[in-house]
Amino acid sequence: MKELTIGANDAGQRLDRFLAKAVPLLPASLAQKYIRLKRIKCNGARAQRDTRLQAGDVLQLYINDEFFDKPREDNAYLTVAAPRLNIVYEDDQILLVDKRPGLAVHPHDGAEYGRTLIDHIQAYLYQKGEWKPRQENAFTPALCNRIDRNTGGIVIAAKTAEALRILNQKVRDRELDKRYLAVVEGTPRPPEGSLKGYLFKDARKNRVFVTDSPQTGAKTCQTNYRVLQSRGGLSLVECQLVTGRTHQIRAQFAHAGHPLLGDGKYGKADKRYDRNYQALCAYRLTFAFTTDAGCLQYLNGRIFQVRQVDFAEEYFPGYTEKHGV
Repeated sequence: MKELTIGANDAGQRLDRFLAKAVPLLPASLAQKYIRLKRIKCNGARAQRDTRLQAGDVLQLYINDEFFDKPREDNAYLTVAAPRLNIVYEDDQILLVDKRPGLAVHPHDGAEYGRTLIDHIQAYLYQKGEWKPRQENAFTPALCNRIDRNTGGIVIAAKTAEALRILNQKVRDRELDKRYLAVVEGTPRPPEGSLKGYLFKDARKNRVFVTDSPQTGAKTCQTNYRVLQSRGGLSLVECQLVTGRTHQIRAQFAHAGHPLLGDGKYGKADKRYDRNYQALCAYRLTFAFTTDAGCLQYLNGRIFQVRQVDFAEEYFPGYTEKHGV
């Protein structure tokens, strides 16, 4: 028999969902059976699969040791000796990081072990003593949004389970205003407007396709934009995501005839410019809550912005300093 004590980061979860994280080798069907047979108890009493766990609860697990043999967590963060993070903002609940282009946010198919953004974030919090894996049953610091490997800009990480649950819901409810800067080829017309369409993802090719009419399996996509400046056949554009589809900004501007500079996947390489990845940065984040945000309500209305967008200054000298971008 093993006992697990519910901590603050475990509180509020259903029993069955907690077990799926804390004992991942235990099949869900067997977990349900063990709950029914009272081989999984809460505070010594019978529990139900939908029992809401509270901080301080003690679970008694009368299950075979084999389900605990394999370590639960990925220890890639232990391989990061010196975390490298460009921190935009940090408090007890969240961490905002300016991700550099070329860095993956998560490992892909087991690749880049110990070299992703989440590895560096977890290593940073572990080394600071803010995250103590041995004291957690199921929670690990996690990202609340993702951006492409070759896109730079703000990524949100949650330090606590409560912050993670709230922010994931706020992302789904579109209560975060995310703005991007991009350099596109040509000059979009009108200078301010909205790109609307239908986006289909081909997972096998790892790319998306945009159409003007509904297609089977396609989802609606919308990007609002504003041309900030044009020169030399290029335009600096601010984009606001209304929907958050994979490669949305890149695919929609390419579909509109204005591919992002350097985007070899959705555009064509322009030999006049020495770029091998898209000129795109998630440069500004506004917390725009329209419903209660619990322990994160203090963030409502706050705006965070990266200190500098290199490509904006490279192709439009002086613009970033003049306009505070």
